[in-house]
Amino acid sequence: MKKLVYDIINKLDIPEVTYADVRFTNTDDQTVYFEKGNLKYFGSDMDSMALGIRVLVNGCWGFAGTTILTDASIEKTIKKAITNAKVGSRFRREPVSFKKLKPVKASYSFAPKEDPFQIDDKFKIDYHEKIAKKLVGNEKIVYSNTYTVFYRQYKIFANTEGTFVDSMVYDTMPMMYVLASDGKETMCRTWPGHMNGRRGGFEVVRNVKMEENADKIIEEAIKLLDAPRIEEERADIIIGGGHLALQLHESVGHATEADRIFGKEISYAGKTFIKPAMLSNFKYGSEIVNIFSDSTNEGGMGFHLVDDEGTPGANVDIVKNGILLDQQTSQETAALLGVQPSSNMLASFADDIPLIRMTNFCLAPGKGSLDDLIKSTENGYYIDFTKTWSIDDNRNNFQFTTEIGWKIENGKLKHIVKEPTYYGITPEFWAACNGICGPEEWEFHGTFHCGKGEPGQSMHLSHGVAPARFKNIVCNVKA
Repeated sequence: MKKLVYDIINKLDIPEVTYADVRFTNTDDQTVYFEKGNLKYFGSDMDSMALGIRVLVNGCWGFAGTTILTDASIEKTIKKAITNAKVGSRFRREPVSFKKLKPVKASYSFAPKEDPFQIDDKFKIDYHEKIAKKLVGNEKIVYSNTYTVFYRQYKIFANTEGTFVDSMVYDTMPMMYVLASDGKETMCRTWPGHMNGRRGGFEVVRNVKMEENADKIIEEAIKLLDAPRIEEERADIIIGGGHLALQLHESVGHATEADRIFGKEISYAGKTFIKPAMLSNFKYGSEIVNIFSDSTNEGGMGFHLVDDEGTPGANVDIVKNGILLDQQTSQETAALLGVQPSSNMLASFADDIPLIRMTNFCLAPGKGSLDDLIKSTENGYYIDFTKTWSIDDNRNNFQFTTEIGWKIENGKLKHIVKEPTYYGITPEFWAACNGICGPEEWEFHGTFHCGKGEPGQSMHLSHGVAPARFKNIVCNVKA
């Protein structure tokens, strides 16, 4: 396939094409799914190949993709990409500004400790069956499931500037869920939570220790049935890493995707309250809030050598000491904002058009352990594990509910509370952050399902976070 991509690039090295890139992906995935103790689904989708061609002609982008890799189909795809650019250029007010980059020639292959695609299928089924059987048997547990999705993708990227990169990555997403009922209401518990995607192979399933935590989530789901709700109108809250990853994702990650500033995505996934003039002067959070986009960290699912327009992986400060400094950008939006491109242009598969996407989007750690943070909290709540959420199309006004919380009194965890819910305005919320745990608590949480674009794409990405405390947050609609 390298020769195929190389040959296409050579065909695109013509005067009318200012720039072109070609991507090829070959994707494998496999799912093991048990429901109420029984195998519900086991299936694989292997060798899903796709090709994408993007060109810059007359100052306008043109893109076309295909999953049919015959000579005739490829020729048709090349012509379609060029035609799309020519037609689109009639409607552009300003030509695209695209900075020439130094070529990158490299190869990368992530080596999982346990390649799930080399492990016997029966072993994987039996492993999950043990977990599934532990989730049933209690009369108050009325529903349960457990599953894992294994993913592998090989990608080739090349452009007319001389970049030629290929890579192989593995991602794994394990999960278990129980639903308890007392006949009046239901309460659920998940593990390891909804931000459950990780870079790696079968070792990820072992590392999250689902079987060891099965009894714990059953017990907690049942206790939640009789647990009280938060009564205070406002309270200090410590948010665990699994849920804080989603808070970061929704209220900072999507808000700082630069295409939203310029009106793209409004019809589907919303816009942003951020304006170009806010860069370098807007207070996004307290002084301890430092947020960065880092596609150079191999531990996260957002790692890459180059993004899908050839920009080398980068570590970019988005918020520094509470001040908004930068955005997640493409070559085009970076030029419009007068900043350096951040290597955030990506597509799920080769026949998808690249969009500005989060990679490894992280909150920098602070100091101390979670125990230390709890001990320094006189009165409040520790909450974790996402249940529901809502945020407006400006990424500004939000509400989040978690599955479980624990009352904190005089620096100690007390009784549990059900469905802790909190409300906020994005900059006010992050300005209330007055404690972040240190590197010993910092870890990646991720998702396979970040949706964006029309037609829609689901992206794999990671968030590095440690538990953090937020002061005097609205916890009750009466506030």
